[in-house]
Amino acid sequence: MTYLDVCPETTGRAAFPPVAPSSHEVVLGELAPRLLASLNRSDQHRKALYYLRGLLEAEGRKSIRTIAALSGDHVSEQNLHHFVSSSTWDWVPMRRALAHHLTAIAQVQAWVARLLIIPKTGQHSVGVERRFFPSLGQVLNAQRAIGVWAASEDMTAPVNWRLHLTRTWLEDHRRRSQVAIPDGVGPETLTECLGEACLETVLAWNLSPRPLVVDTCEVEVAAFLQEFADPGVPLLVRADTGTSLTVADPLLSASEGQTMPADQIMAVARDLRRPARWTDRRPDSGRHTHLAATVRVTLPAAGGSAAPYGELTLLGVEDACGRGRTQLWLTNMTTAQPALLVRLTRLADKVGADFTDISEAVGMRDFTGRSFGGWHRHITLASAAHAIVALSRRAR
Repeated sequence: MTYLDVCPETTGRAAFPPVAPSSHEVVLGELAPRLLASLNRSDQHRKALYYLRGLLEAEGRKSIRTIAALSGDHVSEQNLHHFVSSSTWDWVPMRRALAHHLTAIAQVQAWVARLLIIPKTGQHSVGVERRFFPSLGQVLNAQRAIGVWAASEDMTAPVNWRLHLTRTWLEDHRRRSQVAIPDGVGPETLTECLGEACLETVLAWNLSPRPLVVDTCEVEVAAFLQEFADPGVPLLVRADTGTSLTVADPLLSASEGQTMPADQIMAVARDLRRPARWTDRRPDSGRHTHLAATVRVTLPAAGGSAAPYGELTLLGVEDACGRGRTQLWLTNMTTAQPALLVRLTRLADKVGADFTDISEAVGMRDFTGRSFGGWHRHITLASAAHAIVALSRRAR
């Protein structure tokens, strides 16, 4: 058994719980002092470390029961349940510390925002509703949340989350009380949920400026862009095929001034496609080529006049052979080279792959409790576990 003392006795905090050596110990030892600095009590430190190790090492579903079983007699299932579901520790400082740690030690190229869907069997977990999910093309009983990820070509990790809650939940006082939703939490659209999660992460946490890549088609693109009109955040937002835009590009003189769906604009601009070549920084990855076209556009406003947001670039991305479905993106980085924009879009794919490969394995969607605070504390610790795995692989 090994002991790693990340909080010396002079601080009044607990040493690491005893565990068998693992490949994650070095990264956990480096991250824990920053990550857990906001936990003021030694018992909270100890339970957080047991929970993290359970997420990293327990087999199968990462329930509180399986995590407690892995820790043996050192902490009970009841104590861990209270620590996650009923305790009062604030998850925001832990998330902020994780984001700052990642920007300090990794070459974070962008923040990537994505929708997370968590299927559920019952009706009592916070935020669960039966609804149609356009991205999946089916009806599910599920929670949905927005995650904001730190992303680079060699690693990604989630740093912030916002659970989407509708009026159905928030105006039902009995259900709201049962899952302990705080009084200050009000109903919002999914677009508003996305905007708040991104604004908190990118602006309120005083992180180094990076482009924000939004990879979901289930929001109102125009409304979201208006949220970021003043801060001047570099944006790259996935657009749905039916997103209405006004052509403002003299290269498409026959269509200039016309408002039409994004996919039709890109069809008209097919002859503008050019190879966009870029080099992946990862070892043995080599150069990549995609076909990309860019068109200057504006957002239409009521009455057909141009929206006050200003000029944007519509980016269409295809594989090198021009086969498959064209990805559509809107950006306010109107002077950026297409190869740079294409490179940023690939970070969204990297986030999706890492979620499947790492997040699922550390139990990101495995929380079985019902409370608002419990969901946030679990997903915060699961995000830290994901970061530990990603950083460990990066070091190797």
